[in-house]
Amino acid sequence: MARPSTKKFEFGKGIYYFNIKSGYNNTITIKRVDRQLAIDAFKQYVRNYHDCEWLGKWDGKKFVEEDFNSLAVSQ
Repeated sequence: MARPSTKKFEFGKGIYYFNIKSGYNNTITIKRVDRQLAIDAFKQYVRNYHDCEWLGKWDGKKFVEEDFNSLAVSQ
């Protein structure tokens, strides 16, 4: 039996996203509208879960502001 697709939503324009990987083939995508809230939430998840992936800000076609280290320094 084929598995259904894992993403049941479309990315919103101008929203920050990051993934939390919890186990094999289990990824949780979290979004935040505000840049500072996204950075703070990602830092907290990294402390707790250690296996997180920063995606960046979705502009409608691709992710921009993908480098978390430069974002965290520039705040």
